[in-house]
Amino acid sequence: MTTSTVENYVKQLYVEQEANPGEMVLMGRLAAAMEVAPGTATSMVKTLADAGLADYQPRGGVRLTSRGQQLALHVLRRHRLVELFLVKILGLDWSQVHDEAEALEHVVSDIVLDRIDELLGYPTVDPHGDPIPTSSGRVHDPKRMNLASCPIGRPQRIVRVLDQNPAFLQFIERQGLMPGTKVTVADREPAADAVRLRLSPKRETTLGLAAANKILVEATATA
Repeated sequence: MTTSTVENYVKQLYVEQEANPGEMVLMGRLAAAMEVAPGTATSMVKTLADAGLADYQPRGGVRLTSRGQQLALHVLRRHRLVELFLVKILGLDWSQVHDEAEALEHVVSDIVLDRIDELLGYPTVDPHGDPIPTSSGRVHDPKRMNLASCPIGRPQRIVRVLDQNPAFLQFIERQGLMPGTKVTVADREPAADAVRLRLSPKRETTLGLAAANKILVEATATA
């Protein structure tokens, strides 16, 4: 049996590792992400290491073992399927479901989760475009470009929003930049920290580069 605290730590470690492939997660970064004191994070990481869920090097950082990664993927599967269930079935706003799923992911049983998966049609992504791991712990997460770096003038489709902050998600929705939306980068001006986007012949919007970095896209044939 694992506790909710253990599950939260392995999940966050997985997210940090995905953001910086091949690198160990520094304790300061983990503590900041978990919103705890560095000493608290270090104590928990030692517990994970003792349980065989993580490799810890006092001056180097921490990374998940294969066992820890499988647990993290199982927790992410629960979290992301619950998020999609809350949006698609219960009608909650996509900016509200992260915190709700944080609580429910620790208590939903595998039987209920499998029924949710079936009910939703075995989805591959959650409402924000995050990939949903399979029940066997596999995850399809192809490398994507973002709106700050994708080619200018070439049609793209928004596939994922990395920032789960409710205010950011609400802002993105107001701009019409939900996953599935087709968009073209019309211009990019680093000196002004701006990316000009064309959503249709009559509609344009502008994002800062920091926001554009958080929106992943894939090339599409038509705008």
